[in-house]
Amino acid sequence: MAHYQFVTIHPYYDGNGRTARLLATFLLHRDGYGLRGFFSMEEHHAKNIEAYYNSLAVHKHHNYYEGRAESDLTGWIEYFTALLAEVFTAAKDEALKYAKEGIPLEPQLLRRLDRRARVILGLFAGKDVVTTQEVAAALGLSERMARNLLSGWVKDRWLAVANASKRARAYKLTAIYRQFIGNKPAK
Repeated sequence: MAHYQFVTIHPYYDGNGRTARLLATFLLHRDGYGLRGFFSMEEHHAKNIEAYYNSLAVHKHHNYYEGRAESDLTGWIEYFTALLAEVFTAAKDEALKYAKEGIPLEPQLLRRLDRRARVILGLFAGKDVVTTQEVAAALGLSERMARNLLSGWVKDRWLAVANASKRARAYKLTAIYRQFIGNKPAK
């Protein structure tokens, strides 16, 4: 309902649909129905954009406030619940497929890492150490923000300081995380 309300109020000149879809995704995620990012509402709406727009046209006026009391939201609710059913079924089918194939579970240590940490973990695929500047560039952050993240990651013990000098500070993976990269142990 929040999605419908937002998009039909149409508060912005442009971007109302994208914002409404983002809002709906956020609300689903917040309430435990986000499927941990395994689907994109945007992607599923785009599969049949005409059905999406038709489901939103619940009264004859383009102005949300005119005809609001007479609006029949059945079409929108049917569309949205069918879309969710499709998404949840696809997620279930994908999970069953992976379970049948015997895909190994991701190690607990890797599951602890957030998206940004995983990006940085990927930097170690070809090198033993990374610098603050490389981390900042990879994440699109200032060097100060990168230093803050790196400091936290050292405390979390998945990174260690390889060079402690202020100008050339560099970091390496701890031994337990190097095993996931497959490169030789850092010297």
